[in-house]
Amino acid sequence: MHNRFFKNKPFYLAPMAELSHRALRELMEEFGGCDAYFTEMISANALLAGGPYEKWYIDTLPNPEKCVFQLVGADSDALAKAGAILDDLECAGIDINMGCSAPLIRKTGAGAAWMASIDRAGDLVSRIRPQVKRRLSVKLRIGFKDDFDYLVRFCRRLENEGVELITLHPRLVSEKFKRLARWEYVARLKNELKIPVAGNGDISSAQELVRRAAGDCDAVMVGRAAVKMPWIFAQAREMVKEDFYHEPHELEPAVLSQTGDETNFNTCIPSPQAEAGHDSQKQSLEFSAVETLKGARKRVPPNVFAGCALPVLEEIGIRFIELLSMYQPADFHISRAKRFFGFFCDNLKWGTHLKNQINREESLSRIEKVWKEHFSAFTA
Repeated sequence: MHNRFFKNKPFYLAPMAELSHRALRELMEEFGGCDAYFTEMISANALLAGGPYEKWYIDTLPNPEKCVFQLVGADSDALAKAGAILDDLECAGIDINMGCSAPLIRKTGAGAAWMASIDRAGDLVSRIRPQVKRRLSVKLRIGFKDDFDYLVRFCRRLENEGVELITLHPRLVSEKFKRLARWEYVARLKNELKIPVAGNGDISSAQELVRRAAGDCDAVMVGRAAVKMPWIFAQAREMVKEDFYHEPHELEPAVLSQTGDETNFNTCIPSPQAEAGHDSQKQSLEFSAVETLKGARKRVPPNVFAGCALPVLEEIGIRFIELLSMYQPADFHISRAKRFFGFFCDNLKWGTHLKNQINREESLSRIEKVWKEHFSAFTA
């Protein structure tokens, strides 16, 4: 691996409903953050109607210059008007959702439904492009069928109408997460277009993030894994900086924390070269992923590669609840807390049990109490 290869390779946070909001961005920034944060999808119609919650959806802090608004809708005129409103705010760009496969979204003609017609999608971009001076991007899937030629024609039309970045989630519209993402389509599409192509799908660890970034793409977008591991971008950056990456077939078995045998992290194993001559760098890498929590630098047991000791996990969860209460309206607290912990609890050996407990609660204070009580059982 050559570090220069990754010098300008961006990492993005994916747009995720009830997850890609300010509280999560604030938490990620405390670990170092990423290059761009795509917001949870913003309904064009709701924005134009001045819905009561829209001010929360368009909050771009703490880093407006890295925030990309994602718009969803079925009406070209409404999307163009909404794009103009968002373009007047401080942000990094506007993204059009052409990839959401949720039936409730698709049946309205929004999301992945745009991929059914090249002309309809092209017309949309031709309407919104004059209204948006910032970067205009589209997130999409392979399509309704495994037809690469159609995907290329679709994306070339978007490119010709003024789209400046395409993020490909390389699954069919009908496919769920059980089907592995076809990352080879990202490389193939990149070679067919003049504009940058980012890839998204099945990034489960910092190791995998770096591996995908080493491939033929212009950027890598991470969704679920970034919620489970808010430090994943900082960890990947340090792996690149310290040249700790090597191919997956060289990986050793995961090393688990001895603190209650509770953590269950994807292991970041250094390369043989690093093993041979960079012990001090290895120790630094082990600590760095979790020692950047604002206000208190944490250290992890030296036998854990890129993991967190139990008290650190507990503190991260408490910190998220604090940020959620500060930066989201009360009506959003429960749904967003449950969504976050639905992924974050996967760091724990008994995470499923804890998720079930959290999902039974109906107040943020009760969720925090359940979270703390879980950890007190290991420290009593």
